[in-house]
Amino acid sequence: MALHPPEQPSPYPIEVHHRIRRDELADYRQIARSLDDCVDVVSVQHEYGIWGGNDGAHVLDFVRALHLPSIATLHTVLRNPTAGQRAVLSELVALVDATVVMSRSAATLLATAYGVDPYRLEIIPHGVPDLPLVDPETVKTGLGVEGRDVILSFGLLGPGKGYELVLDALPDVVAQHPEACYVIVGATHPDLLRTEGEAYRTRLTDQVQRLGLEDHVQFVDRFVGRVELTRWLEAADVFVTPYPSLDQIVSGTLSYAMGAGRAIISTPYTYAAELLADGRGILVPPGSAPALAGALNDVLGDHELRATLGRRAYAYSRGMVWSAVAADYRRVLGRVTTTVPLTELAGSLAAVNA
Repeated sequence: MALHPPEQPSPYPIEVHHRIRRDELADYRQIARSLDDCVDVVSVQHEYGIWGGNDGAHVLDFVRALHLPSIATLHTVLRNPTAGQRAVLSELVALVDATVVMSRSAATLLATAYGVDPYRLEIIPHGVPDLPLVDPETVKTGLGVEGRDVILSFGLLGPGKGYELVLDALPDVVAQHPEACYVIVGATHPDLLRTEGEAYRTRLTDQVQRLGLEDHVQFVDRFVGRVELTRWLEAADVFVTPYPSLDQIVSGTLSYAMGAGRAIISTPYTYAAELLADGRGILVPPGSAPALAGALNDVLGDHELRATLGRRAYAYSRGMVWSAVAADYRRVLGRVTTTVPLTELAGSLAAVNA
């Protein structure tokens, strides 16, 4: 089942049997009732901005209309929500049979700032592909970056990613590592594209030119599929998440980099501080180009440090591979649908995604 924004093209894969028009309240109730005849449990993916209504309140109308057990997976838990955002999230957690968050930090925040009973929460990590741990040099030739020290960031492009900080740090990195190349993989975020086109990407390319980094920055400015993304992750010597906001409670890109066993440098946003603890990565102060440059130079200049960081991240991520995450979800689904054998759940689950 899919939430359908009005500006999005209509075709969906054959697996999508139901579609809710995001801004049509009647659709939420109608589809919720129609699920009674075809599934046994509903998985609701919650992210601010994808559900209709004020602060996404239509998700509550959907869950109230269900006659089935439901679980909610929270992709964002705001530290300082508006009153409306707090009310919607708190009621959603109260309505569903189980709530999944992807980090201990998110669970703690819900318990302390939202007053949610910790026993109603399940911590299941962000899933990652089960990739082999490979030497970047074996992959670089196929991507045209052989002989380069590859620094990678990926994800939908937007000002919240902090890529400007890496560009500001790069001249000091290039001075010590002349073969350094910063690769930014990803299309511009569709919401940003609708409001201002490619203005943000243009600002980044202007910054590259102003700093004289044309030979050291590469934009892969499109959506890449799983196979190509995997190759870029495996080709990276260092992965960077330079997010300026320290409240970010989950990052799929960071999770994927850990799953590929990359050495990671990050600002200390909430999710990064948790996952990169105990020597699984390096944290640098937000907004400090000199600190980031120093960390990049240290990691690029020390093969053993890179390998150690990568091995520690990779070992930690084994509990995040999709098979492990699926087993965790099967456990939760089995608890909320005690009358449905676990072996049948794969064919009787409706997931609501944007």
